[in-house]
Amino acid sequence: MLSVVIVGGLHADARRAAVARLLADVPGSVALHHDLATAAAGTVVRTVRDASGVLDAGETPLVDDCACCALREDLVPELRRLADGGTTPLAIVELWDSVEPKAMAEVVVAGGLTLTGVITAVDPALVLPCLGNGDDLADRGLAAAATDQRTVADTFARQLEYAPALALADSPEADEEDHELLTQLHPTARQVPIEGAGPASSPLVREAFAGFDVEAAAAAQHPACALLPAEADAHGVATLVWNRRRPFHPERLYEALEDITCAAARSRGRFWLADRPDTLLHWDAAGGALCVESAGPWLASLPDAAWDMVPPVRRAAAALDWHAEHGDCCQHLVFTSPALDRDGLERLLESCLLTDAEYAAGREAWKRLPPAFDTLLEV
Repeated sequence: MLSVVIVGGLHADARRAAVARLLADVPGSVALHHDLATAAAGTVVRTVRDASGVLDAGETPLVDDCACCALREDLVPELRRLADGGTTPLAIVELWDSVEPKAMAEVVVAGGLTLTGVITAVDPALVLPCLGNGDDLADRGLAAAATDQRTVADTFARQLEYAPALALADSPEADEEDHELLTQLHPTARQVPIEGAGPASSPLVREAFAGFDVEAAAAAQHPACALLPAEADAHGVATLVWNRRRPFHPERLYEALEDITCAAARSRGRFWLADRPDTLLHWDAAGGALCVESAGPWLASLPDAAWDMVPPVRRAAAALDWHAEHGDCCQHLVFTSPALDRDGLERLLESCLLTDAEYAAGREAWKRLPPAFDTLLEV
């Protein structure tokens, strides 16, 4: 049976090294790569190779002017062809620079194939520069479609945080702070060296066959039940976990957004605003840019009959946050950065909460507060 492992990441040299290592260590394995750099010319170039070199190459046209869409349509038939051949133990899907592993993992599984691993290759010395890079992918020649509005920072953050395993390049430029930042950003990830022991005991090979649960991975990224990092402080890097029950005042929070967003290299979590107390809001910031989105209702706002339709993982997450008065409504924001000003950031966040008098006025009064986030939420 064919096993499929996805290897991705913006750090192209590290990614190529990880793929080359797997090809060398797993006899009979092949790597598929779709090069989206030619998308402007209307095609995506596909190559299939093994440890000895290129076995096959071809082009596939764009689908709806989208290179990623073309990749999706071409990938599963190629993998099925390898599976039908019966001689390939491992297919390594090497993603192009800005392609995110979540979408491709779901495509592979939906295609009836066995996904046994998702790995993001990382050069530890490049983690902070990538997180601090607010450039649009389009400006760097990395956009996957004409409508692609992602940035380098937010794309890298999602690539990093989705994968349960990180393949680390041996980077002489990386110091303790770089490694600590990587660990605090994704503390549950298994970090394995690209270079290491021989094929029989290669940690990278073990990760390629470790197994992967697409549904669990998606739940771990969902704003309502995300597995966010815990408090940490080491080697000049800190993670602040900020939990509060009281809602934010929409105007004061909006006015402070730039300062809060720029206070850390990476911040994420869920929060609630007084003027829309039934809505769970998602906070996602990297590279000095913030994305705020509605993630649906808090469970506390749903009728009891609707709870049976809520996934168990969501109910479990809500139970952990449950409060007698507000249910699962809460502020749960996590900030990770070198040289993090914890005290200053906490004071700023506290100043954005409702005052005692505002809080005492109750929900009906809260809903009449100026709706400062309408533009961000495209209401």
